[in-house]
Amino acid sequence: MSEDLSLNINIKEPRWDQGTFMGRAKHFFMVTDPRNVLLSSEKLEEARVIVENYRAGTVTPGLTEDELWRAKYTYDSAFHPDTGEKMFVIGRMSAQVPMNMSITGCMLTFYRTTPAVVFWQWVNQSFNAIVNYTNRSGDAPITMNQLGAAYVSATTGAVVTALGLKSLATRLPPIVSRFVPFAAVAAANCINIPFMRQRELKYGIPVMDENGNRLGESANAAKQAIIQVVVSRIGMAVPAMAIPPVIMNALEKKAFMKRFPILNAPVQVGLVGLCLVFATPLCCALFPQKSSMSVSGLEADLQERIRQLSPETTTVYFNKGL
Repeated sequence: MSEDLSLNINIKEPRWDQGTFMGRAKHFFMVTDPRNVLLSSEKLEEARVIVENYRAGTVTPGLTEDELWRAKYTYDSAFHPDTGEKMFVIGRMSAQVPMNMSITGCMLTFYRTTPAVVFWQWVNQSFNAIVNYTNRSGDAPITMNQLGAAYVSATTGAVVTALGLKSLATRLPPIVSRFVPFAAVAAANCINIPFMRQRELKYGIPVMDENGNRLGESANAAKQAIIQVVVSRIGMAVPAMAIPPVIMNALEKKAFMKRFPILNAPVQVGLVGLCLVFATPLCCALFPQKSSMSVSGLEADLQERIRQLSPETTTVYFNKGL
């Protein structure tokens, strides 16, 4: 019965303890579930209504606790935590596995020619730009000029990095050249993410006290958030781009792969997908989504404002983005 469902369930926070890696891992296995991409607009709207009504103190008739949590994770998979806007579908974290397995698989398969390297690095960084923008921290708008400049800078830097590494790899053993896409992606993440989130570095991201009261905006918090996201993204790429090349290097020597070379791409994509199913949520879980830092680590003017507004606050919290 709906009246049996407590209104004290805190769905503003994840279902599992985010102070532990295992709790964060369970949370992100739900958030990155690829099946959420297939949900219709009607299902997403239904979840939004359930969540927003519950937050307002109204329980949907007949709702159970499990249904409430399912609606919360459906809502979280499609709506931005700061702005509440519905996110572009391929930018959602639930699209990470199907999109990345296709792009990464092709990057690892077609790495021998310069045009192929340029094309797939461009595709990958264009996709990353969409993901980085969609999952940015904060609620401040970004202009099309700022977005365009960040995209061009990030993508150009990534492609130049990939070509430079490919040139170096020509003097190394063949197996090493298979790892050029991974090295390029790791380096490109260090370029793409800060560029796409440069507005946060300039103007800061919202920081809150433990009760969710907004205290101001901090560029120092943005720096910490972006560093954590870069580390998570590189970690996400390690299994998907380091394990399949070793396996494929061995498989390509087998008679059946020589006889059916057309299998190279689908096998590679399948291996990458298998790695990403686990690497994506586990690497997202490396750092809490609701990150924190000491007030003493903030800008001097913000520290002073917090001392005046909330003198008992010693730690601030912020959404680090994904």
